[in-house]
Amino acid sequence: MLKRFMDDMRKYWKYAIYSSKAQLKSEIANSYLNWLWWILDPLCFMLIYVFMFGYVFKSSEQYFAIFVFIGITMWDFFNKTLIQSVRVIKNNKAIVSKVYIPKFILLIIKMGVNGFKMFISLLIIVAMLFVWRVPITWNVLFFIPILITLFVLVFGLGCFLLHYGVFVEDLSNVLNIALRLLFYLTGVFWNVMDRLPAPYNSYIGEGNPIAFLLTAMRDCVIYEKTPDLTLLLIWFLIGLVISIFGVRKIYKNENSYVKVI
Repeated sequence: MLKRFMDDMRKYWKYAIYSSKAQLKSEIANSYLNWLWWILDPLCFMLIYVFMFGYVFKSSEQYFAIFVFIGITMWDFFNKTLIQSVRVIKNNKAIVSKVYIPKFILLIIKMGVNGFKMFISLLIIVAMLFVWRVPITWNVLFFIPILITLFVLVFGLGCFLLHYGVFVEDLSNVLNIALRLLFYLTGVFWNVMDRLPAPYNSYIGEGNPIAFLLTAMRDCVIYEKTPDLTLLLIWFLIGLVISIFGVRKIYKNENSYVKVI
């Protein structure tokens, strides 16, 4: 299976890049502000949350605007990719029914689109670090394994959602509810480890992968801390295992997708 996966990746990699670019261009084709929306959208959400939780609810979190923006950036990638993965086969019925393409490539295309938007937001975060004069240390380099772990987890979960989304019509509705609950347990605009009493802060902060990755990213970027590398490795390996089984399930069942859709 691994050899087949690597062969498919080499064969369809350029197609995935081209399709991601095409989808990005189509999103802004009829927009007056064009690509500026990719900057304005997360910035507007950040300003809303900063106003609500920074001024109305008096959050005492240091560098609160950057704190919130990091949360929004990573959550948006996680949330949008998983939601889109449920219907990615049905939304690409014209392609899937006419030519063979490894179905996980369709998921990678969505990850490419959302990943590009996340990259723009990360550049904004870099600018904010300079504006707020946040001290930068070598710990900031840990953002690389954190993002890799995020991508691996999202890919693995997306593979399973891609598969079951073909057969379970209401999966997208259930997923929306589950992600809405997870959003409030992730700490996008509040600190999970500080706001929840022990041991519940550890259960949620370490047992919820996106909450852990948010905290780890904030620690290394804003607070000059080294993230929990052991737990980071554990979540990476969990994501890797989920990805392996997810790709295996797609390979095993992809011939039946066309019949269902």
